[in-house]
Formats: sequence, C-alpha cells, structure tokens
Amino acid sequence: MIMKMEKVNSVYNGTDSVRLDTYVADFADISRSRAATIINDGGVLVNGKTASKNYRLNNGDNVEITIPENEEYEVLPENIPLDIIYEDNDLLVVNKPKGMVVHPAAGHYSGTLVNAIMYHCGDSLSGINGVLRPGIVHRIDMNTSGLLMVAKNDNAHQCLASQISEHTFTREYEAVVYGNIKNDSGIIDAPIGRHPVKRKEMAVTDKNSKQAITHYSVLERLNGFTHLRLRLETGRTHQIRVHTAYIGHPVAGDDVYGPKKVITSLGGQCLHAKKLGFVHPTTKEYLEFESELPRYFVNFLKGCR
Repeated sequence: MIMKMEKVNSVYNGTDSVRLDTYVADFADISRSRAATIINDGGVLVNGKTASKNYRLNNGDNVEITIPENEEYEVLPENIPLDIIYEDNDLLVVNKPKGMVVHPAAGHYSGTLVNAIMYHCGDSLSGINGVLRPGIVHRIDMNTSGLLMVAKNDNAHQCLASQISEHTFTREYEAVVYGNIKNDSGIIDAPIGRHPVKRKEMAVTDKNSKQAITHYSVLERLNGFTHLRLRLETGRTHQIRVHTAYIGHPVAGDDVYGPKKVITSLGGQCLHAKKLGFVHPTTKEYLEFESELPRYFVNFLKGCR
C-alpha cells in the first residue's frame, strides 16, 4: 500500500440526472457506500464545491474525486506472458485469456493485465486513467476472453477513447447463449444502468441508465443453445451479458445473469471479444484485428452439436 492520495478529474456528459454517489462508485470502481463516505468526507468536488451524495449531476458538471490513501495500492510490473496481436509506438492489441482481471481492484492486486503490460511497456503507458489503470482504454470482464486495446501515450488514449464514445470503434464478439433464437438477426435497444437492488450488477432499466444497443446475428443453432455474433454500438458495463439475458437467452456459463444452475465446466461466460477495428491515432489508417476462438469455446461448441 502506498501512502498518498490521487485526484481524478472527469466531466459528466450524460443526458440523465445521475446521483453523485452512483457516479463516483461507477467511475472509481468502488462500492456505493464507499463512494458516499468519500463524498461525506469532502473528497469529491462538483464544479469546485462540495456536494451531497444525493446531488444529481447535470451535463457538463466537472467532478474531482480524491481517492483516500487507504484505497491506493502500489501496482508492480510482473513478468506475465502476453499474447500480443499488434504493437507500435502508440498502442498494442492484446488477446486476453479467460480468467485474467484487466486492472487491479479489491481482491485482485496482482496477476492482472495491467501488471503484465507494465512489465512489457515500462513507462510507455498513458496515465489518463490513473495509477491503477495505466494504458487501459476499455475493459472486458475477467471471464470474457479476447481482444483489448492498450494506449502507450495520452494522445493515443484520447483519440481511441473518442472513437469509442462516438461509436466509430468496431467491437465484435462471439457467444453461445441458452435456447434457440428464432430470428436470424436483430437489434437489442434497451437502456442499461446499475441494478436497483443488486448494486454490483447491471440491468435493463429506465432509471439512471444510458442507451445501450447491441446488434446480433445467428451463426449456428445448436442443441439447446445458439452461437451468436454480436456487435456493440455502445459499450456499457456487462452490455452483452445483460442484453442477452434481457431477451431470455443469457450467455452460457454466466454465473451472474444466467440460470442458477451454472455450466461450471466453462469457468465463466462463453463470450469472446473476437474483432477490434479503429482509426490509428497517428497514421489515421483504419486497422482491424481478429483472434481465433479459444479452446474452451471451440470445445463447448463441439459438445453442443
């Protein structure tokens, strides 16, 4: 643990009025009760002034969060093998295995992708997301495998992040979901926000939510399951897992949004980030990368046929 504080600035750009404690919890990846404590202790400023935990943010509000020292841990480089698909002076594309956490958080302060890229890249990582998430432009869940973008400098990070926010960043996944989806293709357009009761989960809700759009197409109908290709138009937390569960076809192996009887042999959801496409921040060339389906995914497909 390192004895210092970190200040993080952000600008709220949502159209919905979100409570300050909810926003801080989501942004800092902490519990809502912890966020409320920080706010009550004066650790959060809105437009330069303290605010109550139930203050509702307006579009354009500047939020400054001071993370207390007992929330900060020293993140150390670790010599962990990386499956690097592409690398240059601005960025790298990594194929993350199932089971690897992307960045340090409660219960996971070593063995993460961040520990690995710190060893590989040294000081060549963007610092926009602070000391716990250097270089991380976007995330995928611990038990989701596949492609992830890492920025080596702040300029690259800002360019790539803007493409994500403007929905020009290509992200395609493959998944196996429960049941037989009748339509060959479709669009799930349903807003996603924090679950009103289960605060660690997301849900389709009209309250304190953001627009979420997922495009899907059927690749193969299996024995009790459907193999899907999914393209994210937006990138909300757990979007594919929440959306597929919302239409009655949760991702196979999902122990949060799926049925109570989980397919334990999968070791998590059968979901793979297969394709990334983006405009390179320096060359302005459009690049696109794909990864092969991992062995766990292929074996599960074979078992369902």
